[in-house]
Amino acid sequence: MNKPQEATTEIAIGGKTLTLLGTAHVSRASVEAVKQLLNNETFDAVAVELCPSRHRTMIDPDIIAKMNLFEVLRQGKTAVVIANLALGAYQQRIADEIGIEPGAEMRTAICLAGKKKLPVLLIDRDIAATLKRAYRNIPWWQRMALFAGLLASLISNEQVTEEEIEKLKEGDILESALSQFAEQNEKLFKPLIEERDEFMVAKLRSDLEDTDYQNILVVVGAGHVNGMRQRLEQNHPSAAQVASSISELNHVPAGSRWPKLIPWLVVALILVGFGVGFTRSTDLGLELVIEWIVINGGLSAFGAALATAHPLTVLVAFIAAPLTSLNPMIGAGIVAAGAEIYFRKPKVSDFATLRSEITKIKGWWQNRVARSLLVFLFSTLGSAIGTYAAGFRIVEKLALQ
Repeated sequence: MNKPQEATTEIAIGGKTLTLLGTAHVSRASVEAVKQLLNNETFDAVAVELCPSRHRTMIDPDIIAKMNLFEVLRQGKTAVVIANLALGAYQQRIADEIGIEPGAEMRTAICLAGKKKLPVLLIDRDIAATLKRAYRNIPWWQRMALFAGLLASLISNEQVTEEEIEKLKEGDILESALSQFAEQNEKLFKPLIEERDEFMVAKLRSDLEDTDYQNILVVVGAGHVNGMRQRLEQNHPSAAQVASSISELNHVPAGSRWPKLIPWLVVALILVGFGVGFTRSTDLGLELVIEWIVINGGLSAFGAALATAHPLTVLVAFIAAPLTSLNPMIGAGIVAAGAEIYFRKPKVSDFATLRSEITKIKGWWQNRVARSLLVFLFSTLGSAIGTYAAGFRIVEKLALQ
């Protein structure tokens, strides 16, 4: 019987067998390898490098159309949604260049498992937890580089050939988009790659312990195979240790408390500045308030305008930013994005074409859903810059008086 060209590794654990298939997530050869194994070999289950949220997106292409933008804003999930869309757009761009569906080998594994009535095991950690742990694991000044990496991967025009992808054998879209940063930063590499190796191994051990499956096909990015194989062969933890490991790797550490105090300290200083200004003279106090409104509101409105928001949304951003900046519990971006959604309610077609349109940079401005997210991002950034710029201006004025 011919073995697939893609690398496979068989590992025996307690009389049960795991067959690890290393794939490239945008590869015809990987799709064929999955088909060949599932059609020619006998398995009790198929494990795939997907988390429940990514699995839902894969099996239900219309799930984005069901997204409630107001709920996304209210629950503070906007940044995660933007990151997910950027990653998806990057993967789609590469896939469009070589003419193959993103994650085709995973989709093929799920489809064939369904036809053969085999259970599908989702062994990857939720992408939101991975991104948050990566975010928490690096200093605040490096977090902008992480976000810039996502944007750079989105707007890059560099051509990628299928041959290069076959050679690179990247682990998955997350690693592909951020590989440059991950390789240069151990603190970023750990949650993006090493922790996921550990998590997927723990999930497999848990599934082996809880089921009677004797032979499982494990479809993962080739970049994960060595790390997973070493952990499977070298470590023999108890069931309690496995459960503890899964829980620990799913936990998102709380951020440092002092960065959360900075906005409140800035607000306090600004209010004190207003008070000092009015005690010196009414004219000075009013001048400080006007400059606060103009600088803070102006930069937030500029951010909204940069996202080509509705004119009334730009006005809302201008009015809201000076007020919300005095209450860190409410962001100017949330108010501005909410206004944009109200004035330019996304159509069903906007949700339907979202994934394809954002593969091009101009699509982020043309699609109403994506543009609402940009309004949130840019108006928030403008208000944040405006808060500190106006604060320094107030201090400067008081010092000169």
